Amino acid sequence: MRLRLRQICLVAHDLEPVVADLKRVFGLEVCHVDDAVAAYGLVNALLPVGNQFLEVVAPTGPGMAAGRYLDRRGGDGGYMVITQCPDLEARRRRVAELGVRIANPLEHGDFRGMQLHPKDTGGAFFEIDCQQGGEAEDGPWLPAGPDWKPHVRTGVVSAILAAELQSPDPERLARRWSDIAEIPLEADGRGGCTLPLDNARLRFVEARDGRGEGLAGLDLKGGDAGAAFANARAAGLPVEDGVIALGGMRFRLA
Repeated sequence: MRLRLRQICLVAHDLEPVVADLKRVFGLEVCHVDDAVAAYGLVNALLPVGNQFLEVVAPTGPGMAAGRYLDRRGGDGGYMVITQCPDLEARRRRVAELGVRIANPLEHGDFRGMQLHPKDTGGAFFEIDCQQGGEAEDGPWLPAGPDWKPHVRTGVVSAILAAELQSPDPERLARRWSDIAEIPLEADGRGGCTLPLDNARLRFVEARDGRGEGLAGLDLKGGDAGAAFANARAAGLPVEDGVIALGGMRFRLA
């Protein structure tokens, strides 16, 4: 079953500081701000990383789901793993077989998808979408707006290679996501396992930072890793053992 990583969503108390750090450290540029997320009590911004996207959302007031998530995880961090498939109906049948609830069905013209309930998936929101006519690697992607390609900047980073999900029981979490994706797990060479997507990997690790289960890190393909580390230090962000701490996430450059 084909499935590729198209977008990662981060959640923050305040939108602009995290967006500014992503731009400053990784040389990225905002391609789209989606006013439609106001219906969920959010503001957002999307930044292309090659033909994938980083999104940052922030709640606009108290009592919002994103705000409750921030409270549960103790601050800014990862929120959603957003994937693209060629056949959404087959995916819908699979989650129904597994008893996984759809928290939010998405229907916007040629774009359809489903955000799966995180209590049924564990780890984070697992979203599976289908964009008609968007099968090419750089094909259209409704959440990024109609004109995202001129905003692509690949001088520092050019792709999202992996997302890291942490859990007190990473093997259980990995098996659940593997069952949903219908993709076999592979050994990561370090005693753990990964879920291979078409263009990236989902890595499952033990939670050791006191923040519990969640989306905790990203591996980015670095065109100029040295610049990213220098930019992070200049911005006053923690850099240790090849990891940049930004927006409650661990960013690694490969």
